[in-house]
Amino acid sequence: MFDHRYRGTSVLVTGHTGFKGSWLSQWLLDLSARVTGFSLYIPSQPSNYEVLNLQNRMESVEGDIRNYRDLLQVVENTKPDIIFHLAAQPIVSASISEPLSTFETNIVGSANVLQVARMSDSVKAVVMVTSDKCYDNVEWEFGYRETDRLGGKDPYSASKGAAELVIHSMIKTYFRGESATRIATGRAGNVIGGGDWALDRIVPDSIRAWSQGLEPTIRSPNATRPWQHVLEPLSGYLWLGAQLLSQECRVHGESFNFGPNAKTIQSVKDLIKEMTRHWEGKSWKVKRSEGLTGKEAGLLKLCCDKALARLDWAPVLSFGQTVEYTSRWYKNFYDANFCMAEVTESQIHGYCDLAKEQKLRWAL
Repeated sequence: MFDHRYRGTSVLVTGHTGFKGSWLSQWLLDLSARVTGFSLYIPSQPSNYEVLNLQNRMESVEGDIRNYRDLLQVVENTKPDIIFHLAAQPIVSASISEPLSTFETNIVGSANVLQVARMSDSVKAVVMVTSDKCYDNVEWEFGYRETDRLGGKDPYSASKGAAELVIHSMIKTYFRGESATRIATGRAGNVIGGGDWALDRIVPDSIRAWSQGLEPTIRSPNATRPWQHVLEPLSGYLWLGAQLLSQECRVHGESFNFGPNAKTIQSVKDLIKEMTRHWEGKSWKVKRSEGLTGKEAGLLKLCCDKALARLDWAPVLSFGQTVEYTSRWYKNFYDANFCMAEVTESQIHGYCDLAKEQKLRWAL
């Protein structure tokens, strides 16, 4: 799996206490990597990082991605072979209320990671995780390609577009030649999956309400989204990292979209209905001011043809499987006395088995 690149490899994950970062850290531990995390705080309670007991299974360093010296020190101390940069201010609503902090975290933080990699004698590769929001979203019906125009109409989206510009300018200026650290960016959209307890997200908001015997309020039931399980982009990031570490690397300086297939694009209402198949007897209500009609702004799809052609990467899960994985994880957490690290490992292994059946290169 992943050409066995991660066994015994020293890996630094920024933002390891977050939703994506904790799943990535768990997967890297399963791959026998030596994992260090760098993060400023635990972003939610409950926290997937704590639920998986990662604080006792990997080295964790508290620090601010905006502070170059904090980051430099952890890299000097742990000497990672590869960095996965996930640390970010990820919430659009928070970016509107705190734009300066968002720009500092998402833009300056990204520059700090690359500057530290530039100064390091150990870092061989860096996977910079940005977002599908980096594109100038004109809401067309087809997917954005990696060569499409960058932009952003809110501070969060603009920060991700700007981060991509900063990353590629630094690659072209400082990371040239055969001996240079190899760098690529991964772009993915919002993901769902067990262990997400962020506010103002449809899945965790609904799960929270149901676990307390309440009805969640759905604001835009007809809004369509490409619902993607967290394991989908993570498999892309890990495979991209493995390619950067290979002697025959052909992806340095490139960007790749990692998105779901078209059949996972469903309405919020369809998502909730599918979730209630696994949470019997649960219901929801619609916020009347939004109603049941009208087109939701912000439609954004990704074209992943490049990832398929260059990496032999493709999404694995159907819409039903995506919701089933997500719902069953939360059911095990709230209704049963399971070890959630084992539940998470089981889902990772099941996902990998499905990828093998589909003969995806990274899973073989």
